[in-house]
Amino acid sequence: MDNFVVSARKYRPVTFDSVVGQSHITTTLKNAIRTNHLAQAFLFCGPRGVGKTTCARILAKTINCQNLGDDVEACGECESCISFQNNASFNIHELDAASNNSVEDIRNLIDQVRYPPQTGKYKIYIIDEVHMLSQAAFNAFLKTLEEPPGYAIFILATTEKHKILPTILSRCQIFDFNRIQPKDIVHHLADIARKEGIATEKEALELIGQKADGGLRDALSMFDLNVTFSTDSRLTYEAVLENLHILDYDYYFKITDALTSGSIARSLILFDEILRKGFDGHLFVVGLLEHFRNLLVCKDPATVTLLQVSESAERKYVEQSALSEMSFLLSALSIAGQCDINYKSAKNQRLHVELCLMKLANLPGILHLDSLAAVDETAKKKVEPQPVTTATPVNSENKSNEIASNGNTQPGTAQAFAAQPIAAQPSQIASAPSRLKNTVPLSMTAPVSGPAKETAAKPQAETPVSNARKEALTLENLQAAWFQFAEKRKQAGNSTTEEITLNKGFSLNGKTIEIALDNTHQLEALQNARYDLMGFLKSRLDAPDLDINPRVAPQEVNRLPYTPAEKFNYMAEKNPYLLELKQALGLDVDF
Repeated sequence: MDNFVVSARKYRPVTFDSVVGQSHITTTLKNAIRTNHLAQAFLFCGPRGVGKTTCARILAKTINCQNLGDDVEACGECESCISFQNNASFNIHELDAASNNSVEDIRNLIDQVRYPPQTGKYKIYIIDEVHMLSQAAFNAFLKTLEEPPGYAIFILATTEKHKILPTILSRCQIFDFNRIQPKDIVHHLADIARKEGIATEKEALELIGQKADGGLRDALSMFDLNVTFSTDSRLTYEAVLENLHILDYDYYFKITDALTSGSIARSLILFDEILRKGFDGHLFVVGLLEHFRNLLVCKDPATVTLLQVSESAERKYVEQSALSEMSFLLSALSIAGQCDINYKSAKNQRLHVELCLMKLANLPGILHLDSLAAVDETAKKKVEPQPVTTATPVNSENKSNEIASNGNTQPGTAQAFAAQPIAAQPSQIASAPSRLKNTVPLSMTAPVSGPAKETAAKPQAETPVSNARKEALTLENLQAAWFQFAEKRKQAGNSTTEEITLNKGFSLNGKTIEIALDNTHQLEALQNARYDLMGFLKSRLDAPDLDINPRVAPQEVNRLPYTPAEKFNYMAEKNPYLLELKQALGLDVDF
C-alpha cells in the first residue's frame, strides 16, 4: 500500500508558470533572472497558503540551474536541479525561524555564509516565518543582510510583515503576495480532480474556493477532506455543504423572501431550522449581512462583478435584488449590523437574533407608510385651501316656488339661502382628510344671518397660532432661556454629565455663546444636546444667527473648593488673618 501524499505537496508548483494567482510576482522574478538584476535579499510577505515558500524554492532552484533556457525555467535535468529535487542540495539552506529564533541560530547561519558554494553560482538561504526571530537575532542578522558576499542570497518569508524591524525591511526587496481569487482556485482544483480521476460538480469546487478565503493550501486540504468523505470519488454540492458545515445560501434567499413579505412567523421558523442543524446564531447574522450586501451590489449592473459567487447564485441574487427596494436593504443592513455588534454581549442570544428578524419583517410596512405619508404631504401642498361656505347655485325653479308660496319676494332671502354651507359627502371626507380641519358643521335647514352668522364664523377664525413674540438677545434673557432648557432636560432624565454641563457659567460675545468646560466628556455631552439647545434658544430669543463656541479650558472654570485645604485657602483669600492665626497656633489643615 503506497503512502498517501496530500495534494498540497503532491501538486506543489515546481516552475514559475505553474504558480497560481501570483503572476505579478513570477513575472518580476523571471525578468530579474533574465537581466541578472538579482537582489541579495528578498522579503516575501502575504497570507498563508498563497505561495511564498514555493516561490522561494523555485527561485533558488532556477538561479542555480546549469541549463537555464530562454523561458527562464529550471531544466530539471542538470545536477543542481536533481539534487534539489532529492533534497540533497548543498547550496540551498532552509531555516524555520519559528523554532530557530535565537541569536545562536543566526550566528550559525552567518558562519555558513562565509564559505562559497562548491557547485553552482549562489548559496541561497530561505528563512521562513522570519517575524518569529527575537530582537537580538534580528540585530545580529543586520550586518550580514546588508553586506553579504556576492554568492549569498537571502529569501525571507513571513505572514506578518508589520512585526519585522524597519531596518530589516529597508535591506530587502519586498514582494507582497495577493490572496488567490476563487476562480483561480476552482480552475486549479478542477485540473487536479481531472488528473486524479475524480468527478466534481462546479458548484462544489466554487464552494471550496469561497471557503478557502484566498489560501490555495487551505483549498487543497478541504479538497482532500471531501474526496475522502465521498465513497464514489465524486464531489457534490450537498456533500461539501454537509462535510464543511457551511450554511447554504438558499436559506438566506428564503429568509429575505419572508422578510420582504412581512412574514415574521416564516422567518422565525427558518431561523429555528438553521439552529437545529447546529449552526451558530452569530454565523447566521454575519451571513445575512453578507447576503444583504450582495443584494445591494446587484442593484447596479456595473457592480455585479463584485460578487464572488457561482453563476447560478449570481442569477438568483440579481432576481431577488430586483424585487427588493433600496431603502429596505439599507435599513436591513443597519439593523443587522447592530445585531452583529451586540450579539456577544446579549444574555439571550437567540432572542436577540429573533428580535432583529422581527424588526426586519416590519420594515416593509414602515417604509410603505412613510411613502404614503410623503405622497399625502405632497398632495396637501398642491391642494388649494377650500372656503368654509360655498354659495349654492339658486335654482330658478326653487326661487319661483318660494315666490309663489309667499306671494311676494323678501329682500335677502335668496342671498341668505345661497350662502348656506354644503355638507361634505363621505367620499370627500375619506379622500381629503385635511379639509376636515377647515369644515364648519352647520345646519342645512336654516339660513345664516345676524348673530348666528357671527357665531358660525368663530370656528373659522381659529387659525394656527402665529409665532409668539420673541425677546431681545441679552445676557439676562439668554440665561433665563438657558435655565428653562436645563430644567426641561433634567425633568426628561438626562445624564449627570449633561446636567453639570448645562449648569456651567457662560458669556455672550456678540451673537456667540462662549462656554468653558472641564473635560472632553462635558464637551461631548454639550455637542449631543447642541441641536436641541440652539433650537430652544432661537425659539425664545430674536437671534436667528445665534451660535455657541464650547471649549475645554479647565483653568478658566471657577471650580468650587472641595478638599479641606481648598476650603481653607478659599477662606484665607477673603480673610488673611486666618493665615496668621494658623501660624500663631501652629495648626495644620486636616487632609
